[in-house]
Amino acid sequence: QVQLVESGGGLVQPGGSLRLSCAASGIILRGNVVAWYRQAPGKERELVATMNRGGSTIYTADSVKGRFTISMDSYKNTMYLQMNSLKPEDTAHYYCNIGGYTAYWGQGTQVSVSS
Repeated sequence: QVQLVESGGGLVQPGGSLRLSCAASGIILRGNVVAWYRQAPGKERELVATMNRGGSTIYTADSVKGRFTISMDSYKNTMYLQMNSLKPEDTAHYYCNIGGYTAYWGQGTQVSVSS
């Protein structure tokens, strides 16, 4: 079965950086469309960034463009979200997901940006 485990979140000051990880099992990430989402309390889930089957970023939300980067390590079967210049409005619970396997969600990882 497909399992996704997000990690790397935490509390960081504005302007700081975090690198989120999404370790996958039961599926090979390479060759699939992968994405990062986030959801803040009381708000709808937001698509943050998407990588296509060829490993190219095809979407980055305007709110994070230039600050967040999606990537993948095929050997580790893990995808990442590098987050730089974090802002308080980036505070949310972050999830990864795989195209074609959208029913599979991990517990996510909490990112809190505050001084």
